[in-house]
Amino acid sequence: MSGTLYLVATPIGNLGDFSPRAVETLETVDFIAAEDTRVSVKLLNHFQIKKPLVSYHEHNHVTAGQAILQRLLAGESCALVTDAGTPAISDPGEDLVRLCAENGVEVLSIPGCCAAVNALAVSGLPTGRFTFEGFLTVNKKSRRERLESLKNEERTMVFHEAPHKLRATLGDLRDTFGPDRKVALCRELTKLHEETRRTTLGEAADYYRDHDPKGEYVLVVAGCPPRETAALTAEEAVEQVLRLVDQGARLKDAAREVAEHTGLSKNELYAAALDRR
Repeated sequence: MSGTLYLVATPIGNLGDFSPRAVETLETVDFIAAEDTRVSVKLLNHFQIKKPLVSYHEHNHVTAGQAILQRLLAGESCALVTDAGTPAISDPGEDLVRLCAENGVEVLSIPGCCAAVNALAVSGLPTGRFTFEGFLTVNKKSRRERLESLKNEERTMVFHEAPHKLRATLGDLRDTFGPDRKVALCRELTKLHEETRRTTLGEAADYYRDHDPKGEYVLVVAGCPPRETAALTAEEAVEQVLRLVDQGARLKDAAREVAEHTGLSKNELYAAALDRR
């Protein structure tokens, strides 16, 4: 019988966020696959965990993935960890999960920290529907093409960004989405110098022209206002609420979002949509 792959989320800054279940999982698996063994050994030492470590990252994931799969098929259990956050999200761990799925190996997630979700929660922007865009490419042309494809995206957008690329990214975001688009810049989440700056893209680009970016950032950018809501009737607005619900939004969140763009009553939209359902 094959073993189990555990996706163990690790702290993004504060070691106190590591759950007892995560600690127990690392203590009971046969071995741990780590993005950077030098980083992971510090976490293991803090919690006095002694387990064999193997390296698994974007530069070796093809060969390392096959080696890990063979050990799993032989009955061993493995915990996959990244330097910080949840494995397999914008991460080569997704390839290992795919390998396991294709070969009938059980995969279990041990939940914990995710920088994107934490940033979204504190952003003050709509959270009912969002799209995770990860890191943008360093190639200027490709980056602008990607942003141009998101120009009419109505969902809240979440990006990761490194400090040395922040100015260029903010400039491209401002030029593509306009200087008045709202943004929350979440820096050093859960760490000593954690900060959330809620502003506009234009003001953010101006601020960081005169201030050096420090630490890792998550950028939460407001979506484009729906184009068809400028002169909706009450009936059309209710239809839009129901479409959002069909796409996965909660009824309360959908009613609030449509109300914000139409000026109609959130409570009335909620009640009407509830009756229609």
